[in-house]
Amino acid sequence: MSAPSRTAQFNKLHKILKKHYKPVAPDSERTVLEQLLFASCAENAHYAAAEEAYAALVHNFFDLNEIRVSTVRELAETMAGLPDPAAAAQHVKRVLQSVFEATYDFSLEDFRKLNLGPAAERLAKYQGTTNYTVAYVVQAALGGHAIPVDAGTLRALYTVQLVTEEDLKAGVVSGLERAIAKSKGIEFGSLLHQLGADFAANPYAPALKAILTEIDPDAATRLPKRRTRREGETRVQRRRRRAAVRRARLAKEAEQQEPKAKGVEPPREAKKRGGRRASPAKTQDAADKAHPPKPKQKPPSAKKSSAKKKDSAAPNAEAAAEKKSAQSGGLSKRKPR
Repeated sequence: MSAPSRTAQFNKLHKILKKHYKPVAPDSERTVLEQLLFASCAENAHYAAAEEAYAALVHNFFDLNEIRVSTVRELAETMAGLPDPAAAAQHVKRVLQSVFEATYDFSLEDFRKLNLGPAAERLAKYQGTTNYTVAYVVQAALGGHAIPVDAGTLRALYTVQLVTEEDLKAGVVSGLERAIAKSKGIEFGSLLHQLGADFAANPYAPALKAILTEIDPDAATRLPKRRTRREGETRVQRRRRRAAVRRARLAKEAEQQEPKAKGVEPPREAKKRGGRRASPAKTQDAADKAHPPKPKQKPPSAKKSSAKKKDSAAPNAEAAAEKKSAQSGGLSKRKPR
């Protein structure tokens, strides 16, 4: 029996997804740039969380320029309901900065006049965009046939063997637009996105496992495995074990980062005798006997200086004696009788 075609596989996937999810249509009143910002919030997230995060951005900031000059931390705090607020905030900020540097404005409405191929290429050149956000804008704002696929959706499709490892690494699903008609693109894309959001939120959920096994009965064997607990280990023991491992790792890192003193070698361990280490006093006495200390001697410079002082003092004494004899007339004094 021949394997089913890609079209048959994705049509089966579409029917199963319609039983578990409801399609969500994009807001047609948003501009091209607004659709791009909303896609940055919706990547790997549920539509309700993305709508809430996008509404918080619009409500808490004065305009798009204030969002552009705000920090990633401030934006992430505003979009705290998303699975990865920091990544979404980084994408939003980089998109606004890149668009402003290219046009000195916050408008991408001229993209509606371009063909879909050049428009997608220009969108992909902006910093902060991804394959998902570009495909979402092409589908929701430009009226093209592109089905947005994010990381959670790719992992879900890989679990049911609808994508290969090469597609997973490249971040695309080959042949998806050819298998799904353009009239069903928006509906299928929204259903598929909800499956990917559930997989990104919790791949171990029983409801998600039931959907994946309905698509492919062998999908349960390819789901990510949970970390099993050690047999007989309580919660307190597990915490203590993890804390001990963490302390050992930190101590090892501290030893590696501690600078070694230059020119100072660690003392060598003495040979063990009978399981004991020789005492420092005995080792020092043995070293003194083997190499006795030499007597201290004065430096040669000190000897030379003392000899010079004696030589200079001798002529001074002779001159003083001659002067004294000249004053006395050369006669020696006698004691009176």
